[in-house]
Amino acid sequence: MSRPPLPPFTRETAAQKARMAEDAWNSRDPVKVSLAYTEDSRWRNRSEVFQGREAIVAFLTRKWEKEQDYRLIKDLWAFDGNRIAVRFQYEWHDANGQWYRSYGNEQWEFDEHGLMKRREASINDIMIAEKDRRFHWAAPGPRPADVPGLGTDPF
Repeated sequence: MSRPPLPPFTRETAAQKARMAEDAWNSRDPVKVSLAYTEDSRWRNRSEVFQGREAIVAFLTRKWEKEQDYRLIKDLWAFDGNRIAVRFQYEWHDANGQWYRSYGNEQWEFDEHGLMKRREASINDIMIAEKDRRFHWAAPGPRPADVPGLGTDPF
């Protein structure tokens, strides 16, 4: 299976890969998302470390049960060869209705077929009031074209 764009990445193809990942994660479909990763993909997400598509599906299922009305924006940070780094923000609320904005960075490594074989994510959550939300599009679904990326907004 191949998942273009393929490494080595250019600025354009690395940004495209980041946007494709954003769109997939905004679908909140764990099986669909898992297909972008190798069968034995290794992950570190916060303090969890695991490997393989089955573990990815289980993790994402738990994640989106907890993180309700999830909306994500990823922006390319850096790239080189078969590696991409992104920064991201996402908003969600818990079962009690408390909203959060989560900030983070990911480091990705791809195989020659464009599948991600390694993902490392560091994430911090900040409680926010619902009135302070920034991401307002119909979810699940991709970020609309008229909603800008993170740009130079650090927080």
